[in-house]
Amino acid sequence: MFGKKIQVELEKQLNRELKSSQLYLSMASWVEHRYGGLDGICNFLYDHSDEERGHMLKLIKYINKRGGYVDFFNKSKYYIVEKISYSSLMDLFHKLFEHEKKISSKINSLVELSLQEKDFFTYNFLQWYVEEQIEEESLIKKILDKIELIGEDKGGLYLFNHDIKNFYNKVEKKTR
Repeated sequence: MFGKKIQVELEKQLNRELKSSQLYLSMASWVEHRYGGLDGICNFLYDHSDEERGHMLKLIKYINKRGGYVDFFNKSKYYIVEKISYSSLMDLFHKLFEHEKKISSKINSLVELSLQEKDFFTYNFLQWYVEEQIEEESLIKKILDKIELIGEDKGGLYLFNHDIKNFYNKVEKKTR
């Protein structure tokens, strides 16, 4: 069993992971609507929505394993994504990068809390999230850098979309 303070903060984090999943999902839908032919970018965003949901499930299972309980019937505790508008693909990825940096900051705060509370089990558990956020920030920053280079050049966007699609096709083959 762990302390109430840790459980409350882990529940807040699982809520942030839910928000991240919904954010990626809404972004994918927006890209699909606005840039229908950019299926590589859409699939990247849809897949990351699923990945963020997996992060949330990992937290739920950890909380349960440690004797806690996540009550999803308490609607006031759980987040539904607010409407965010984007002026361009570049704007979307700028907002996504800022979002990922905020998530990293929250993970760091959780790690700090786990040390303050001397909850070394949670500290150890959170190391996976620390590594994941390093990867997430790096990946989104690389994508953002490429989109900034391309700008609104349709040929460049087409080639970039093609590169993302090919990258994920290779990843899928390795995981099968």
